[in-house]
Amino acid sequence: MAFTMPSTREQKKLNPRSDPHAPWFHLDPVIAVCAVVLSAISVFVVFSATRGRDFEDFDTSFRDRQLLFVAVGIGIMVVLTTIDYRLLQRWVWGIYAGALGLLVLVLIPGVGSTDASGAVYSWFRFGSFSLQPSEPAKLAMVLALAWWLSRREGELDLFGLGVSLLIAAGPMALIYLQPDVGTMLVYASITGGMLLVGRIALQHMAVLAVAGVTAVYLFFLPKLGAFQRRRLTAFLDPSIDANYNVEQSQIAIGNGGLSGTGFGKGSQTNSGLVPEQHTDFIFTVIGEELGFIGGIFTLALFGTLILRVYRTAIIAGDRFGSLVCVGVLSMFVFQVFQSIGMTMGIMPVTGIPLPFISYGGSSAITSFAGIGLVISVHMRRYMAAIDVSR
Repeated sequence: MAFTMPSTREQKKLNPRSDPHAPWFHLDPVIAVCAVVLSAISVFVVFSATRGRDFEDFDTSFRDRQLLFVAVGIGIMVVLTTIDYRLLQRWVWGIYAGALGLLVLVLIPGVGSTDASGAVYSWFRFGSFSLQPSEPAKLAMVLALAWWLSRREGELDLFGLGVSLLIAAGPMALIYLQPDVGTMLVYASITGGMLLVGRIALQHMAVLAVAGVTAVYLFFLPKLGAFQRRRLTAFLDPSIDANYNVEQSQIAIGNGGLSGTGFGKGSQTNSGLVPEQHTDFIFTVIGEELGFIGGIFTLALFGTLILRVYRTAIIAGDRFGSLVCVGVLSMFVFQVFQSIGMTMGIMPVTGIPLPFISYGGSSAITSFAGIGLVISVHMRRYMAAIDVSR
């Protein structure tokens, strides 16, 4: 990915050093608008999925918390846009070490909390709120990989590849101990996307892909319980009883037809037949109550956001900024495809949240933080290109 250097005259116009507000002239509002609109949709569909069946006394607690999560996320996004992303290179390893520390702490019984099954240690509980440290750790890994890969010249050699894999292996090993296969897949997709842009040899990437699939079957799947294994493989065999979630999900989406049943009028949603509908299967609410039109509109927002992040990666003024955007891009692309595909039965059930839509503070804040980093890269692309050329 390359950036065409502006002329000296253009440099002065595009980046007046005497004007501290110059980066704001290069803001990309489309990315931020898409993220905010998706989050607005989230508030409505989360409310519909969690308000309960008592139509005279709705439960508004989930809606109110989601509003709070969105507000905090937007605040973090704004703060990150005001920070020159290049300054984060000074703090990369502190951020990375802090993320690893949280992933270690969450594994300690009494400090970290488990899911309903009592088998997965993934959260810190604070009253009615919780924090899943593996979410913000995604961005910590993105920054660390971007820092390392941006300093490698030419094709990535075996030493550079080895260090890159060690950086990715840190958080992934700790998530393996939780265990959380869905989140590990997100980390793997981020790593793969950044290595491709980091100029990894294709034969090395092929070997890593084969090794990754082999490791999942030999080491990760045996660690899971029988039901968890059935959930991951059920999409390959519709007759497996673990397909109940997917069947109910498909029924809900099918009920929506072209224009949907209307907000709050989805029979599957009102009946509570779709498990984890406000988190893992949130897209079913969109499909049932907003219909095909609502689903296409949501996908169009995701598509626009992803294309703008991709564009920012291409025009970024330095390799560090470009790689940061690629990491965020890989995270969004995989999560959107996996989460929506899961509800339609074409991907395994992994519990990956749909960015900006699924209920949860950790996911919402991480998604907005990623967008904040991308916007910062876009705003300072001229400054970065000029400084690199000197």
